[in-house]
Amino acid sequence: MNVSLMNEKVTFQKNTVVTDAIGNHKNGWEDFYTCHATIGGEGMASSKEKEEAGTIVEDMGMTVTVRYCKKASEIGSTTHRIVFRDEIYDITNVDHMNFKKRSLKFSCRKVRR
Repeated sequence: MNVSLMNEKVTFQKNTVVTDAIGNHKNGWEDFYTCHATIGGEGMASSKEKEEAGTIVEDMGMTVTVRYCKKASEIGSTTHRIVFRDEIYDITNVDHMNFKKRSLKFSCRKVRR
């Protein structure tokens, strides 16, 4: 792994239940882990165009590779998301890179707002 390529800062957010002042429960996102990562595949073969409601939209995808640590190993595709350059990405797949505990690779898809 080339550490000098890990030059982009990403933030992983965790889905949690938040209780407001009067006791209502709703889903919210809170920062879970921030680190430097290697970003790959953005705007390349993983990106596609599709038609939604008569409009052509781009389905952007990318990969995020981070160094292995205990906190990063807890990240799951259904409970977490990634914030990169003020854009939100859903995690579609977590690759543990042959379980060698050196790096983790996350496949992501950009969220349409």
